[in-house]
Amino acid sequence: MRLSIAVVLDYWIPDHAEILLQVEAAAMVDQRLEHQDMRVFSAHPIRAVPGEDAIGQRTWAQAEGHFRVEYNAVVKIERASIDFSELPETPMADLPGDAVPYLMPSRYCESDRFEGFVKAEFGDLRGGALAAAIGTWVQANMTYASGSSAGETTALMTFADRRGVCRDYAHLVVSLARAGGIPARCVAAYAPGVSPPDFHAVAEVWLAGGWHLIDATGMAACGDLARVAVGRDATDIAFMTVFGTAFMNSQSVKVELLE
Repeated sequence: MRLSIAVVLDYWIPDHAEILLQVEAAAMVDQRLEHQDMRVFSAHPIRAVPGEDAIGQRTWAQAEGHFRVEYNAVVKIERASIDFSELPETPMADLPGDAVPYLMPSRYCESDRFEGFVKAEFGDLRGGALAAAIGTWVQANMTYASGSSAGETTALMTFADRRGVCRDYAHLVVSLARAGGIPARCVAAYAPGVSPPDFHAVAEVWLAGGWHLIDATGMAACGDLARVAVGRDATDIAFMTVFGTAFMNSQSVKVELLE
């Protein structure tokens, strides 16, 4: 399966600002970059650095005045759908070092506040059975509503409101999974069929020696997703972080299925 990706970011930067971009699809075993081109229109040089867990890359830029980014790519996805509900849990003491941080609470994922709920709602489910039940519960009990959350919305706030956008769904899945002893991280991704078209966020859980994607919004299957970045929560996977002030002129994300 191949995806065509086209992104345009057009912003006004009133004063000099440092900008950290994460818009390039990651080159990984299960997703191959057939073509990729990113153009940053700025008078200053740019610099690429590795993303979290060495997945993808971030690009540092500087700007004042008009700032524009154009990104185009074709990505081939070669990822089999796996029924992870049958996968066993990994004992915490056996987890690899890079999975351990994803057991911990983070700024937007207050997993320690959900431990009682996970025990009461899901009983003795563990491992893949628990992860699958969490994804099903979030999809069934949440309403997708554009504009229903803001940059400061946390998983606990989303749990109370029972509505949100993709990042809120991802935060809630990640928080519940961590509360149940499953390492979980947020993933920025491109996917066809996202409505409205935009950058997409999903969750990923560690089970039986590997990471497994969960899109509780129901918008995308795991074989349709091209990962961009991973991290603890939205702080780590934001497509653009501005150290300063920025005003959006226009922004578009177009993802099409080629075959």
